[in-house]
Amino acid sequence: MKLLQLSLLFAVALGSCAYKKNAETGPAITPAGAAGPSDVALWLTNGDKSALLQKQNVSLNFGQASNSNPTIVIDDQQTFQFIDGFGYTLTGGSASLIKALPDAKRAALLKELFSTEGNGIGVSYLRLSVGASDLSAETFTYDEMPKGQTDPELKNFSIAKEMTDLVPVLKEIIAINPKIKIMGSPWTAPTWMKDNEAFKGGSLKPEYYQVYAKYLQKYIETMQAEGIIIDALTIQNEPLHPGNNPSMYMKAEDQAVFVKSALGPVFRSAGIKTKIIIYDHNADRPDYPITILNDADAKQYVDGSAFHLYGGQIDALSKVHEAHPDKNLYFTEQWVGGPGKFNEDLKWHVSTLIIGATRNWSRTVLEWNLAADPNYRPFTPDGGCTSCLGAITIGGTEVSRNVAYYIIGHASKFVRPGSQRISSTQNNNIQNTAFKTPDGELVMVAMNTSSSNQTFNIGYKGKVVTTTLPAGSAGTYIWK
Repeated sequence: MKLLQLSLLFAVALGSCAYKKNAETGPAITPAGAAGPSDVALWLTNGDKSALLQKQNVSLNFGQASNSNPTIVIDDQQTFQFIDGFGYTLTGGSASLIKALPDAKRAALLKELFSTEGNGIGVSYLRLSVGASDLSAETFTYDEMPKGQTDPELKNFSIAKEMTDLVPVLKEIIAINPKIKIMGSPWTAPTWMKDNEAFKGGSLKPEYYQVYAKYLQKYIETMQAEGIIIDALTIQNEPLHPGNNPSMYMKAEDQAVFVKSALGPVFRSAGIKTKIIIYDHNADRPDYPITILNDADAKQYVDGSAFHLYGGQIDALSKVHEAHPDKNLYFTEQWVGGPGKFNEDLKWHVSTLIIGATRNWSRTVLEWNLAADPNYRPFTPDGGCTSCLGAITIGGTEVSRNVAYYIIGHASKFVRPGSQRISSTQNNNIQNTAFKTPDGELVMVAMNTSSSNQTFNIGYKGKVVTTTLPAGSAGTYIWK
C-alpha cells in the first residue's frame, strides 16, 4: 500500500510538471494519454500554478484495499439543497471590455467561459447590476431626471445605456448557454426617489415604494423583451453599506415593508415569476434576513436570502436556514483584492466559498467580478472599487486568467445546475463538498489547506480509492 501511495504521489507530481501552463497564455489543456484505466477523473489546480484546472494522468480505481489513511465517506443517500449554478457578476464594465474584443476573440472567450465543451468552464449563473454598479464607468439608473423633477409614471424609463455592451454580450452568452440563470441586483433607485437625491447613500422614500416596485417590474419586462430572463432579483446590493457609488441604505424593517406592501404585490399582480431575494450583504448580520422572514406578510413573497462575506462567518447561512428551512440561500459576491496572492486566494475561496457556502445550504457561489482591465478599471469615481481583480483581465485584445477563473471553474465545469449536494465527511486538512449531478455522476471538490501533501481515501458504497493532493492544491474528483 505504501508503494501504491508513493506511485500516486509521483503521478500527481509528474502530471503537474509535465503540463505546466502560465495563466497568461490561455485555458487549461487536457493532457493526452493516460496512466491506465481509471474509475475517477481528477482535475487539479496547484497553488504554485504548475497545474491550472488540468485533468491529471493518474489511475484512480475503487477497490477493497484497507489502509491507515483518513477516509472521506461519500453518501449519496443523504441529500441537501439543489444547485442553481456557479459564476460571476457581469458588471457593465465587464461587458464593455468583452464587447470591445475582436469578434473572433470575443466568441472564443465566451465559449470558453460559458460552454462545458472542450476547455470550457461552463459558467452557469450570472449576476447583473440593475443600472450602474461601482464597477461601471459612470453612475446611472434607467430613469434619471433633472434636479427637482420626478417621473412617477416612469415615462422616461429606458435601458438604452445597456444596449451598447451589456445586452449584446448577454445575447451571445445565452446563445451559448440558453439555460443560464441570471440574477439582477440594484445598487440604487433613481435619485429622485431618494431622500438625499444622490447616487451615493441615502434611502428610498416610502412615498416611492410603489413606483420603485413598478420600476423593477419594468426592468424585468424590458429585459425579457430582449430575450433575457431575470430568474431572480435581490432588492438591494449591500443595503447596510451606503459608501459605494452608487449605493442605497435600507434597514431590514424597511425592506420588509417594501416587500409586503409594494414589490411582492406588484410582481404578483403583473404575473412576474422572478424570485425575490432579500438582504444581499455580509454574513455578520443573519438577523437582517431573519427579521424579514419572521414577518409572515413579507415572507410569502420571498424566495430566499443572499450573502457576501466581507464580514462574519460562512456558517451564518446555516443559522438562517435553521430559522427558515423553507427558504433558499444564495452566495452572491466575493472579491479578490488585486494584485492578489494566487495560492492564498485559491485556498481561501475554494475552502470557504465553493466548499463552505455549499456546505451551508447555498444554491450558488458567485465571484465578483468577471472582467477588469490591467488597472482594475472601469470603476465609478468617489466610491467605486479601485482594486477589484476580475476573473479575467482584458488589456486591449489580450486576455489573461486570474485566480477566480479557476476557483469557479473547479465547480462550474462539473457541478451542473440541478445537481444536489450530498453527504461527505469533513477532514481538517482536506476540506470538501460533494454533489450528485443530473446525469448521475458523483463530484467531490476538495482543497488541501495544509502545508504538506495529503494522501487520503475517498469511500463510496463500501469501496475506497486512494489519492494524494499536493499542499495548497484544489482538486475536483468525478466518477459514476
